[in-house]
Amino acid sequence: STNSITQGETVGRMWEDLPVHINFAYRTFVWNSEAYEKAHVYCVIIGFSEADAPQKRIYNGAFATEAANINPYLVDAPTVLVKSRNKPLCDVPPMVYGNKPADGGNLIIEDKDLAAFLKEDPSSKKYVRPLLGSREFLHGLKRWCLWLVRVNPSEIKKHSNIYRRVSQCKTTREQSKAAGIRKFADTPATFAQVTQPEGKDYLLIPRLSSERRRYIPIGFMDAETIVTDLVQIVPDATLYEFGIITSNVHMSWMRLAAGRLESRYRYSKDVVYNTFPWPTPTDTQRAAIERTAQGILDARALYPDSSLADLYDEVLMPKELREAHRKNDRAVMEAYGFWGRGINQEPLVVAELMKMYQALVAEGGETLRHVAEHGKTSGSRCNR
Repeated sequence: STNSITQGETVGRMWEDLPVHINFAYRTFVWNSEAYEKAHVYCVIIGFSEADAPQKRIYNGAFATEAANINPYLVDAPTVLVKSRNKPLCDVPPMVYGNKPADGGNLIIEDKDLAAFLKEDPSSKKYVRPLLGSREFLHGLKRWCLWLVRVNPSEIKKHSNIYRRVSQCKTTREQSKAAGIRKFADTPATFAQVTQPEGKDYLLIPRLSSERRRYIPIGFMDAETIVTDLVQIVPDATLYEFGIITSNVHMSWMRLAAGRLESRYRYSKDVVYNTFPWPTPTDTQRAAIERTAQGILDARALYPDSSLADLYDEVLMPKELREAHRKNDRAVMEAYGFWGRGINQEPLVVAELMKMYQALVAEGGETLRHVAEHGKTSGSRCNR
């Protein structure tokens, strides 16, 4: 099969009502053929039956490992289906999609066009703001937009270059085949959907990122920077939330629950962030995570001329940044109680997180009981 049946929201829908046991599985690989023009199709092979086989095996490329249980994510962990949620399972700041332009490009100004736009009317500069999607954020590229939220219509009309673009945006929306877009023709001066937090910095998470990165690069953005719906944001995030989300624990959960575009990660707030079981740190542990999270930001700052894509290239990642992430990983694992029990490898972390998720869902997301292999694991309440 294509690998979509083992990723993202499809898993819950596909496997919930199948009364079978997975006995062996080949994890994602590129389908090969003798065709001259080969399609890049990402596949899995799954062997299952009604009977439970005494021996189970997971194949990853040329390597095979024995498994106690193979779940629908093709991981040696309990068979728990992670289902999409509208709100976080734990008491943490909500994550939202970035602003949706749906403007036909009329409210967006490419960097190569900015000088000409401002030359026509230099006074329009006060309405031009930096704009980031996943690509701009990761690769350090420049893009701009007209941000006219709550700008007086009479003020817009004073600037012919702005008024022209707003008029074109209205026409584009009116002519859209989608009824959902046409309704925004009544407000052509602003993005179709506005989620931008007013006057506050926020945490940015790209919705699409290369699977070759150990960590999805995320970061804090200032209030003046506008984002598109190609990223997601956490408006009320602190260093603590940054430290948790950028840790290997959260990345392990992301690799389990996220969907894929080809093999790239598709980070979803509903399937990844909202389902993630958070730890309950002591004050000392929380302070440690805040320190190591700041350490990651400090390590990045040593290389101001490098993009996040450069810094998180597994071949090129600077030693200071890699060490900062290792320290943060350990601080987060200690908050979960993983480190002292030797739960420091991704398959083991995933298995523990799935137990925690199962307990949280069973208890309505309010309490986290101790549920280990024989009845107990680390964790208590799932709080901010």
